[in-house]
Amino acid sequence: MSNKNNTPDGKPKAFEIPRPEFPKRAVVTGGMPYGNKELHFGHVGGMLVFADTYARFLRDRIGEENVIFVSGTDCYGSPIAEGWRQKVAKGEYEGSLEEFVTGNHEKQKATLRAYGIKPNLFAASGLGRSKEIHAEVTDRFLTSLYAKGQLNQISTMQFFDEKAGVFLNGRQVVGKCPVEGCTSEKGYADECDLGHQYMPENLLNPVSTLTGETPTMKPVTNWYFKLRDYEKLLQDWVAELQKRKDIRPVVWKTIGEFLKPPVIYVKREFEEKYLSLRDSMPAHNYLEEPKKPSFTIEFTTLSDCDDACRILTQNGIRYRTGKTLVPFRLTGNIEWGVPAPKMEDVEGLTVWVWPESLWAPISFTQTYLEQIGHDRAEWKDFWCSKESNVYQFIGQDNIYFYGVAEPAMWMAQQESADKTATPAEGELQLPLIVANHHILFLDKKASSSGAVKPPMADDLLNFYTPEQLRMHWLGLGLGQRSVSFMPKPFNPDAKPDEADPVVKDGLLLSNVYNRMIRTAFYTTQKLFDGVMPDLAPEEKFLEEAKKAVLEYERHMAKFNFHQCTYVLDSYIRNGSKYMARTLGSEDVPRDEAAQALANLFYIIRIAGVLLHPMAPFGTEKLQEYLQVDDRIWSWDTILEPLTFFTGAQHKLKFLPPRTDFFTRHESQFAAGDAE
Repeated sequence: MSNKNNTPDGKPKAFEIPRPEFPKRAVVTGGMPYGNKELHFGHVGGMLVFADTYARFLRDRIGEENVIFVSGTDCYGSPIAEGWRQKVAKGEYEGSLEEFVTGNHEKQKATLRAYGIKPNLFAASGLGRSKEIHAEVTDRFLTSLYAKGQLNQISTMQFFDEKAGVFLNGRQVVGKCPVEGCTSEKGYADECDLGHQYMPENLLNPVSTLTGETPTMKPVTNWYFKLRDYEKLLQDWVAELQKRKDIRPVVWKTIGEFLKPPVIYVKREFEEKYLSLRDSMPAHNYLEEPKKPSFTIEFTTLSDCDDACRILTQNGIRYRTGKTLVPFRLTGNIEWGVPAPKMEDVEGLTVWVWPESLWAPISFTQTYLEQIGHDRAEWKDFWCSKESNVYQFIGQDNIYFYGVAEPAMWMAQQESADKTATPAEGELQLPLIVANHHILFLDKKASSSGAVKPPMADDLLNFYTPEQLRMHWLGLGLGQRSVSFMPKPFNPDAKPDEADPVVKDGLLLSNVYNRMIRTAFYTTQKLFDGVMPDLAPEEKFLEEAKKAVLEYERHMAKFNFHQCTYVLDSYIRNGSKYMARTLGSEDVPRDEAAQALANLFYIIRIAGVLLHPMAPFGTEKLQEYLQVDDRIWSWDTILEPLTFFTGAQHKLKFLPPRTDFFTRHESQFAAGDAE
C-alpha cells in the first residue's frame, strides 16, 4: 500500500501543508511480561495499550501487510523459576515449571484479547515453535558477537547458600541496591527492581530467600558483552536523539546517566579514613562537593573503580557506586533458560533472561513470518532495512536494557570494521524507543513484588469496559510524566459523590459520539428507509476534517497519544453541537435533513477512522452497521466521504432501538450513575 500523499488514482491529496513521514514497513514491539503471573494493570495500561494503538494506527496508515506487531511471554529467568518453586513449596501448585508458564501464557493471551490488544503474534520464548526459533536466534546472536571479539570471559563471585548447599540464582538473594541515589530495597544478585546493575559483591545486606541465611560467595565464569567499548558510539547516538522531536526526553536523559565515568560515593564520616588509604588506591580524582553528605571519587577505568571498591570494603568504609557502563552479563548457571552455545572451554551455561528478551522480538518476527507461510529470512526487510522502523514500547524502568545494552549489541553486530552509530542498509537498525513514565496506582508506585499491589488487568473489567480503560490510559499523558491511576472501585478514599475519572474520560464515546451515531442512523431509517443520502459533505466540513486529521497525525507521529484524544474530543463535540442544531427538532425539512445527514455521517466517518486504533470494538461495530469494507480505515483515502466506498443508494444495516456502539459497564448503571 502506498505511503505517499497521493490518492490511488495518482491525484494529490487535499493537504496543502507537509504531513509527517512514516516508514514503508514497521515492527512494533511491547515489553514482554514475565511468565510467572497474569497481567496486572501496569502491563496493559502502562505499555501494551500504547503499543497496540500505534500498531493499529500504522496498519491503517501504511497498510496492514507492512506492519508486524509482536510481543510475548518472557518464559525464562530466575523470577519465574523462583515463583514456581515457592508456589510448589506452599502447596499452591502441583504442575511442572513448563506447565506453570504455559498456564500463565494462556491467561495473558486471554487478557489481551479482552482488551482488544491484537499483536500479529503473542509468542512465548520457552514454548512451542517460538521456543525453537528463539533458541536458534540466540545461538547465532551470541556466536556472532563472539566471532567479532565482543565477548569476554569474566570470573565473578556468585552467592552460595552454605546451608542449602547450592548457588543462588538472581532472585534467590535479596538485599539493598548499592547504586547511589537508588532507594530500592529489592536488590537482587546483580540488579535491583529499578533496573540498576552492579557487581554481586557490592549488594548491601544480602539474604538467601531459601534459608534466610547470609550467603557466602564463590567464583563462577560467565560470558559478558564489552559494553564499555561502545560508550563513544552511544554518546554520539544520544546526541542525535536529543535533536529529535519524536524521542521523549526521559529516554535520552536516562541513557545519558550511564554514559559517565565510574565513580564511588563515600559518606563524609569515612573521609578521614579514606584519606589514610588514598595513596594505596588506584589513580582517581577527588571531587570537592562540600555541601553534600558524601564525597565523590572518579576513576578512568571500571577495573580501577572495582579495585577501589574492594579496598574500601576491606577497611569497613561504606560507599555506593554511580551509574556507569559495566560489562553486560549474557550467561548464567540457572537451569531454566535458553542454552548458551559452547564457546572455548565454557559450556553448560544458559543465557541470562534480559539479553535474550532483547532479541526475542526478532525471533518472534521470524516465527510469525513462518506461521503465515513466508520465508523467515524476510525478517531482515523489517529489522534491517532503512525503509523500516522498529518501535519499542517500554516502561521507563527498562530504558537501561533497551536504550543502552540493546543498541550497543546492535552496533556490535554491524559487519563493517569502521563502525558508526548509524547502521548501513542490511544491518540491524537502531530501534526507536517509546518509553512511558510510571503509571502509579492511587498515587504510589505499584509492583507485584512491592508493598503496594496493583490490580490485575482482568479485575478491572469487572467494573469498566475495555474501551473506557483504553481511552483513559491513552489520555493520561504518560509520555510526559508519571501519572496516577485512580479507579474509583479500587480507591478506599474515594467519596461517594466523586466522579470516577475512568468513567468520565469514557463519556466522549459512550455519551457524545454514541448519540451522534444513533441519531444519524435513526433519522436515516425514519426519513429515508435506511438509505444514506447520496450527497457530498459541505466544504466547511471537509476543511474541519482536514485540520483534525493533520493535527491527529502529527501528534501520533510523536507518540503524543493524549494529544490525539484532545483532537478527538474537540472534533466529536463540535460534531455533536452541529447535530443538535440541525437534527434536534422533529420538523426538519427533508432536503435540509438529507444534507445535514451527509455532513454528520462525514464527521462520524472521520472520527471513526481516528478512533479506530484507540477504540477498536466500537469502531468496528460502526463499520458493520455502515456496511462498508476495510477500505474505510485506509489513510490513502482518509478525506473521502462514505459514498466513496459505497456508491449511490447505499442502505445501512438496520439499527434496533437503544443499540449502543460505545457504552459504559453494566456495573456503572447498576450503581445508578445516570447518563
